[in-house]
Amino acid sequence: MDTLFTKTSVPRAYFTLAMPVVISMIASMIYNLVDTFFISQTQNPNIVAGVTVCTPLFSIMLAIGDVFGLGGSALVSKMLGSKQHESASQVSRICFYAAIVVGILTAGILLIFEAPILTAFGASSGIRPFASAFYRIMAIGGPLIIVSLVPSNLIRTEGLARESMIGSVAGLVVTILLDPLLIFGFHLYAAGAALATVIGYLVTDLILGAYVIKRCRVISLSWHIKRSTFAFAGAILVIGIPASMTNLMQAFGTALLNNFLVRYGAAQVAAFGIATKIYMIVMLVMVGFAFGAQPLVGYNYGAHNQKRFRQIVNFDLLVEVVFSVIFAAILMLLAPVIVRLFMTQKTIVTAGVLLLRALLSTTPFIGAILVFTTVFQSTGKALGAFLLAISRQGVIFAIVIYVAHMLWGYLGVVWAQPLADVLTCLLGLVIYRQDFRRMK
Repeated sequence: MDTLFTKTSVPRAYFTLAMPVVISMIASMIYNLVDTFFISQTQNPNIVAGVTVCTPLFSIMLAIGDVFGLGGSALVSKMLGSKQHESASQVSRICFYAAIVVGILTAGILLIFEAPILTAFGASSGIRPFASAFYRIMAIGGPLIIVSLVPSNLIRTEGLARESMIGSVAGLVVTILLDPLLIFGFHLYAAGAALATVIGYLVTDLILGAYVIKRCRVISLSWHIKRSTFAFAGAILVIGIPASMTNLMQAFGTALLNNFLVRYGAAQVAAFGIATKIYMIVMLVMVGFAFGAQPLVGYNYGAHNQKRFRQIVNFDLLVEVVFSVIFAAILMLLAPVIVRLFMTQKTIVTAGVLLLRALLSTTPFIGAILVFTTVFQSTGKALGAFLLAISRQGVIFAIVIYVAHMLWGYLGVVWAQPLADVLTCLLGLVIYRQDFRRMK
């Protein structure tokens, strides 16, 4: 493990750790597309819109899991870099069992407050029955989704990126296979899509748990937690909470955008759902590269290898920007063809193409934001991570969408996210230069 993190060439070490995560993200991308495709085959905009408005629910669950998955992995990476193996093992145990407890509590809260939450998500009367069917099953299965984020992130700190990929991909394959059976075969529609997702995460949890037991030398599922170890809980939360804010703000941003779009009809919400899933073709791969490199960044920062740390960050930025420019351009060109694969209604196609091209226009800026965010998380720069997390789809986005909608109406809503992307990237650049200006 030490050789990979400290001596292997930066490009080789980067791709060794990042590619399995990228492959996992590609599998997730395929699932997102397939899931949306099957739902879209109903040709019922209300069903598509019902599932779309529940997108923030999934983001909330990922955010909660990230508190322990990303917070724990960032701390463990630094501990491994400074040879604190026993402490790293104890931290991993806290993360596992805290995620289980919090996951169960979250499921209960979501079920109790279903009605106001769906209203906040933008579920109008026409789409509420479909949204509710999807929501309830996802809420019940929430603990499985939340817990999965812990082993998938922690085992990568030991260089087991391939094993993390296998667990994630296996669950997604099960979900994809179950989707048509549950949606159409059992006529469950939106509920079928949710049930397939929950079963897939159960498979992922079982596989990743087995890898922790059989392959990990430091990461552990043991119940034995030293009392002194709870002193690390604060360090986990200091990094984990800002990390989780990215997904919480994604939930907030999506719900806010849905509330603006629903004013223009269910077709606009459905078009946004389709455009978002296509947009994720680029986004998930970019996320895979950024988070795949996170253990490498954290390890070398913890080992005080400043030169290698800089090389890794610069290479990460290069990969993100080059990839995003090439693939975003391809998808923008093919946008009309791809959107029609999902739904053929002219209104939805026209809106979907416009939304997709707008979202793709600023992907290079998002690539830089992802690099800055993961660097701040990996190095314990909690304030920088927090500020970026609450900006792109949170504070900055909220200000931009309200102002843009007042000035330009529907087009202001469409272009609000790209404008927020550019402003957040500039903020990240300023913070990065401020925090790391003394490193040479």
